Amino acid sequence: MKYYIIAGEASGDLHGSNLIKAIHQQDTSASIRCWGGDRMEAAGATLVKHYRFLAFMGFVEVIKHLGEIFKNIDFCKKDITQFKPDVLVFIDYPGFNMRIAEWAKKQGIRIVYYISPQVWAWKENRVKKIKRDVDKMLVILPFEVDFYKTWNYDVTYVGHPLIEVVSQEKNEVPVVPISDKPIIALLPGSREQEIRVKLPIMLQMVKHFPGYVFAIAQAPSLADSLFEEIMGDTKAILVKGNTYNLLKQATAGLITSGTATLETALFGLPQVVCYKGNPVSFWLATKLVKVKYISLVNLIMDKLVVTELIQHDLTEDKLKAALTKLLQDEAYKKELKKDYTTLWQKLGSSHASDNAAREIIKLAKG
Repeated sequence: MKYYIIAGEASGDLHGSNLIKAIHQQDTSASIRCWGGDRMEAAGATLVKHYRFLAFMGFVEVIKHLGEIFKNIDFCKKDITQFKPDVLVFIDYPGFNMRIAEWAKKQGIRIVYYISPQVWAWKENRVKKIKRDVDKMLVILPFEVDFYKTWNYDVTYVGHPLIEVVSQEKNEVPVVPISDKPIIALLPGSREQEIRVKLPIMLQMVKHFPGYVFAIAQAPSLADSLFEEIMGDTKAILVKGNTYNLLKQATAGLITSGTATLETALFGLPQVVCYKGNPVSFWLATKLVKVKYISLVNLIMDKLVVTELIQHDLTEDKLKAALTKLLQDEAYKKELKKDYTTLWQKLGSSHASDNAAREIIKLAKG
């Protein structure tokens, strides 16, 4: 069978790679073409376009790159037409993927969406388009099943793919020591624009906590020069393409909002969630987004488990206070550990990729 998979950022590349491996195991004659990254290519797919050319974050940034986005959409449609897949698989990345879905449905192509757009947070009206254009929705957050039920749309919960990823890392991959001193992990994101905004604030902590080594997780797709420019003379180290090794041995983390907050929690690492974006984009988001929290950890637990410092609250003083609490408040750390255990239990199955592959192959066969 022929599979065409579209992911538009680093987390989609990770989950897409495990999905591709599972598809190959269950369909040994599978031919897979994808938009994604190095991991998806290494898993056995033909890479059409790398996500580093696709990831635009925020309203203002998207508007700036509209011409490029529309060119990518046109190119994608032509490539799908030439490949003639048995099934088209979307991994999150809704702004792009929903446009392709509307077109693909009219072409009679079967469509699976793996990892739902966060329609429960904003643009709830998108559910109407999902019901119209998507043949099968595979969700990874438990509460999404109930959300879609309110729209009379049956979806399949396959488990969260990070459970299998983190389980394998914990059980099978040895720790490679980074430093003899205790480590504070800095995860500033995978996009240049967000790194330039948040990393300088994170690095201000170096002078306040001299007993720690500050280690920056560097996405493999980003140049050393970007980080070196921001770091200047600040004493910190770069950990390139090995974030999980860093999370396994750090004492605490300053983590950019997104999938990384959930990964950090599953590794059991105390964290402060950081977000600061373009002021216009952030203002628009406050008018549109309907969730109580920005972190996936807090959203899944439906309570404030990890501290969130968002936009104007992400300052040197507030970050210093939050990090001090993480390092020194034993009662807080004990409660956090208990909440992390509950979080793992809530996410359930450790076979998300296998479950998703099974559903995708079933639909591909009609």
